[in-house]
Amino acid sequence: MESVGPLIIATIAFVGSHFVLSHPLRGPVARSIGERGFSGLYSLVAFATLIWMVVEYRGAPATPPLWAADDALWAIVTLVMLVASILFVGSLIKNPALPNPGAPAMVPVEAQGVFAVTRHPMMWSFALWALCHIAVFPTSANIVLCAGIAILALAGAALQDTKKEKLQPQTWPLWEAKTSYWPFAAIAGGRARLGGFRPLDWLGGLVLWLAATWLHIPGAHIAAGIWRWV
Repeated sequence: MESVGPLIIATIAFVGSHFVLSHPLRGPVARSIGERGFSGLYSLVAFATLIWMVVEYRGAPATPPLWAADDALWAIVTLVMLVASILFVGSLIKNPALPNPGAPAMVPVEAQGVFAVTRHPMMWSFALWALCHIAVFPTSANIVLCAGIAILALAGAALQDTKKEKLQPQTWPLWEAKTSYWPFAAIAGGRARLGGFRPLDWLGGLVLWLAATWLHIPGAHIAAGIWRWV
């Protein structure tokens, strides 16, 4: 991994700045410059470190993959990416985890659709995306970048629960009791039932999945998803 040292540093900066600004520094900085100023600073740091990470990724030397991705692995990854796409699209509507400062803290009566699967469907969609890309493209640079994204998503989701418990002590524990951090754990434990998906979840996820995998052809010159076999 020595050849990707600059990328490792940039990835640590990207992930670390999110954690530091979202948790220990959020309160002091927001009190000092206001919520709007904090949002602007957070966005600026996130964008700057993201660009830095992408630049280092693109400039990292090419290394041979650690293993070969055969058609069986590609088929598994393709199906997992469809699940990730549905989780992402479903998370965009009525997600209690999304910030909404102007609204009272409320949670649904029952977890349905993607929220029955996990209370952090967006974060898990990012993590699944990262893990799938490591699986089929296991080069040093790609492992570093995607591992950083997976860590940010999954650790960020866990830390979000801790923060929400403090900010919404009357409502968030109730939502945690109906849902699960780990996918399908609440369903397996009888706290939620699989179902209640909206047509937009399925249709939007399918469209995103088809479009994103097709874009690998002009963007990365790699046939991904079902386009490998079409």
